[in-house]
Amino acid sequence: MQQANVLEKKEFKGDAVNKVTYVKTDQIAQDTYYFKPGQVLAYHRHPEGDQVFFVHEGEGTYFEDDGNGKEISAVLKAGVVVVAPKGVWHKVIAKTNLVVSQATRQPAGMEKR
Repeated sequence: MQQANVLEKKEFKGDAVNKVTYVKTDQIAQDTYYFKPGQVLAYHRHPEGDQVFFVHEGEGTYFEDDGNGKEISAVLKAGVVVVAPKGVWHKVIAKTNLVVSQATRQPAGMEKR
């Protein structure tokens, strides 16, 4: 059994968002991102699978490129779940310390913008 408590192990680091992988199998990966205020998980997409974000604590904003040159957004706060559909460009910006876990099928691939 793989298990972790992502709130007991909070690790906010330097200038970049800290990404910690707690659970990974051949079928799925779960990572937790620890954001300091103002940190950004830059635009990227997963060509082979959806990505689900679970917000544990803090505040921020989730952004998607709608494919027509417009940016749509959702407020992130504790309890919010957001899906980044397969192939859709998305990013996250933290307003406060922000703890967000994600799950993605494996292999989902990743492309940076």
